[in-house]
Amino acid sequence: MTALLLGPLLRHVDDTSATIWVETDGPCEVGAGDASARTFEVSGHHYGLVVLTGLEPARSTPYEVRLDGDVVWPEPGGELPPSRIRTLSPGDSRFRLVFGSCRKPREQDALGQDALAAYARRMARLDEEEWPESLVLLGDQVYADETTGATQEWLKSRRDTAQPPGTEVADFEEYCHLYSEAWSDPAVRWLLSTLPTSMIFDDHDVRDDWNTSQAWRAEMARTSWWPERIRGALVSYWIYQHLGNLGPDELASDKTFQQVSTSGTDNAELLRAFADHADREADGAKGTRWSYRRDFGPVRLLVIDSRAGRILEGGVRAMIGEDEFAWIEEQAAGEFDHLMVGTSLPWLLPTALSYAQSVNERLCERPGLLGRAAEWFRQFADLEHWPAFRTSFDRLGKLLARVADDGAASVNVLSGDVHHAYVARAEFPSEHKAPVHQLTCSPMHNTVPWYMNRVFRLGWARWLTRLTGWFARRAGVPPTDLTWSCVSGPHFGNAVMTLDVDGRTAWATLQQPDGDGLADGATIRLT
Repeated sequence: MTALLLGPLLRHVDDTSATIWVETDGPCEVGAGDASARTFEVSGHHYGLVVLTGLEPARSTPYEVRLDGDVVWPEPGGELPPSRIRTLSPGDSRFRLVFGSCRKPREQDALGQDALAAYARRMARLDEEEWPESLVLLGDQVYADETTGATQEWLKSRRDTAQPPGTEVADFEEYCHLYSEAWSDPAVRWLLSTLPTSMIFDDHDVRDDWNTSQAWRAEMARTSWWPERIRGALVSYWIYQHLGNLGPDELASDKTFQQVSTSGTDNAELLRAFADHADREADGAKGTRWSYRRDFGPVRLLVIDSRAGRILEGGVRAMIGEDEFAWIEEQAAGEFDHLMVGTSLPWLLPTALSYAQSVNERLCERPGLLGRAAEWFRQFADLEHWPAFRTSFDRLGKLLARVADDGAASVNVLSGDVHHAYVARAEFPSEHKAPVHQLTCSPMHNTVPWYMNRVFRLGWARWLTRLTGWFARRAGVPPTDLTWSCVSGPHFGNAVMTLDVDGRTAWATLQQPDGDGLADGATIRLT
């Protein structure tokens, strides 16, 4: 009998359709509801993506997963509620989304209580009417460069970890192990089977500071292990994360998915070639679009790839390529009340740190020792957020300002990465019809060195902002009329953040583990 190894993950859900993802230990027919799909194979691993269509809007329906007709989910004797598919109601003006990033496996107790697991346990006790409609995971779903003790022992059983890349993962097989470790916690597994989930990668899904600069990419290219590492990262991301971000129509038009899902053979070589092509995008070649859009009634979620598609050579430095940015601008137009822009890296950092990153970008362009020292410091201090790609930072700001003037009730940028939480409000030179906020929530299960707490607090200090602003002008950083201030935070510790929409009203609430539960923290009105 074929066994269920991982999942089910409920991914895309709208008013009439849903997708359910699984990993199994062999080839089989995967069934859920009235739909089924044959598994596809990659390097001896087997996956299924069941697409359900023709569902009734505004319905909540328990579901089972069947492998070759045998029910394998829910597992017998479980204490958690049945997994459900809850389709959207087209006319519903209320919507709830929960988001966060940076979650290490629960083995590491020193990191504190896992906020995502705590949220799952809390959600299981709530009435279904209080459940969110969407979960958004904004990066570092797995840590390929910071593995657990258990994973390191497993790595030693298959290769010599005294040789590079040591106890970091090396290939697709080892990435599969990471995903199994990350998503096997019982509470989190139930949550992912019940709550429609959207995802995007950040650097630790691949390696710390992934695509920080052309110098970083050149350093990786000189290693013997990097080509297989980046292939494994992108192939596993496509399977475990990206496919579920797509709806039925997008899957039907995705040539790679159609080829993989119908080939009947092992698709490893096809996806390795796909990954090589996708990785070249950062060198200016047109590659894969990892960004995507989801519509939830009054809310449009636009998730931006701020990692794989960076342009880093040829005299151009951009967070996003020209074709990709044009697509983003096109998707940000339309009829909706609230725009939620998901990007793993914050657009608005603490003000002094933002100026510092823009100054560093300028100094890295200098020839000689100064430029080399600035590049070393860029990588050492992780100076590679939106302000370190200043042209892209300004362009995104102008886009958000246009949306704020074009009838939206609120514009919100959702981010993680920086291992603390805060809400910042943007102020533009002319008054806009809708407020624009940066909402940052990180980590779900990780920590930050004690001294960084002081750095993040100091980053909002007015005197330091004025000083770094002066340095920015001296360094030739383009001036900006955009200003912003912190309206909540900084908050430290593991957390998730919920966004609630009711008509044209929106608010955000920080939630942190408290004992065996999850406590509501600061609530910020966003409209």
